[in-house]
Amino acid sequence: MNTLRHYWLLALMCCTVVHLAAQELTLEECVGRAQANYPLIRKYDILERTTAVNLSDIRKGWLPQLSVYGQGTVQNETPSFPDALAGMLRQNGMNLEGLDNWQYKVGADLSQTVWDGGASRSQRNVERAREAERRTSVDVQLHAVRQRVEDLFFGVLLVEEQVRQTEATLSLLRSNLERLRVMHRNGTAMQCDVDRMEAQCLVSRQQLTQAEGTAATFRRLLGLFVGEPLEGRTLALPEAELPTGLTPARPELKLFDARLLTNEARQADVTAGVMPRVGLFAQAYYGYPGFNYFESMMQHDLSLNLLAGVRVSWNIGALYTKRNARQRLRLSSADIAAERDAFLFNNRLEVREQLDRIDELKRVMEDDSRIVELRTNVRRAAESQLTNGVIDTTDLLGKLTDENRARLDASYHRIQLLQHIYQLKHTVNQ
Repeated sequence: MNTLRHYWLLALMCCTVVHLAAQELTLEECVGRAQANYPLIRKYDILERTTAVNLSDIRKGWLPQLSVYGQGTVQNETPSFPDALAGMLRQNGMNLEGLDNWQYKVGADLSQTVWDGGASRSQRNVERAREAERRTSVDVQLHAVRQRVEDLFFGVLLVEEQVRQTEATLSLLRSNLERLRVMHRNGTAMQCDVDRMEAQCLVSRQQLTQAEGTAATFRRLLGLFVGEPLEGRTLALPEAELPTGLTPARPELKLFDARLLTNEARQADVTAGVMPRVGLFAQAYYGYPGFNYFESMMQHDLSLNLLAGVRVSWNIGALYTKRNARQRLRLSSADIAAERDAFLFNNRLEVREQLDRIDELKRVMEDDSRIVELRTNVRRAAESQLTNGVIDTTDLLGKLTDENRARLDASYHRIQLLQHIYQLKHTVNQ
């Protein structure tokens, strides 16, 4: 009983594995896995963390700033009492020579920004705008990855369709080769006819080998994008309809908008650069001389000295360059607008070209099935005529080639139509 249960369990596992291996892989699944597997995807997290670090640095600009220093100097001249006063003091028994030439101190300076003219706020806005710009730039690159994956996906479908049609043609060639060999043994066909058919079989087999190699290469390349081997996986032929609207929603347009927003944020940064700054400050040091010079002249002892106050600073040099800085930003925005207009113009041209190509393929495909049917009828008639000795193998090979080309063209047109529809969807990102 246990053995039977183990058998059914093993059979169920095998069926599950076979089902998973045979499961079709869609184009959207390939695109999603490729974008998730693409190394550039890690930049989203890197950009977020980088922005958090930069914003943290900007916010820390409001923290009290402390600097500690030590200083020792010697100077050739120092403040001293006037000679008349020094003489009077010496007469009273006081010998004062003024400040010592050797001076030294250890201290700390403390400052606290009260108002920075809006500089920190504008810097935060600029940093956030730059992050949005960099993130949208990654979106543009990932959008290009989608196009590469779609090209590889349809390339696999096209080449594998060539493999199937070549296999079908090779099967027909081998069937006719056997027929000619029988006819040769019966004396109704010459050896050169058999050789000609066999040579064509070898040529078709070479074409099949090349097509299989190309399909395997495309699958390996697609597998590298997807992040898993695709050998044995069936690629589902997608079904696509024309997009309902042709207004582009490309990430490049969002990138242009992000760049314009960055320039607007920098305009505020220019304004903040010409505003005055207000802050509190405090100084403390232990050393010689102190703030009380008279006491330091009389006693060369170390002392603790404190100083605090309010400081207002205004860099008026920024006023000289404010106009040019804003002009540069306006010119940059105008340049971005020109790039956007050029992109939209080229996008419209590309859409028009793709729509014309789709219409052309649809008109061509209207006769594909009838052409295949007629080529098949002609080939069958040629096979009958060859059996009756009416035509030779060269004529039959021509009919076989025509039928193979008709079938291959019909399959190509169907896949190419889907590929062009997806290219149109990629062009307008819909």
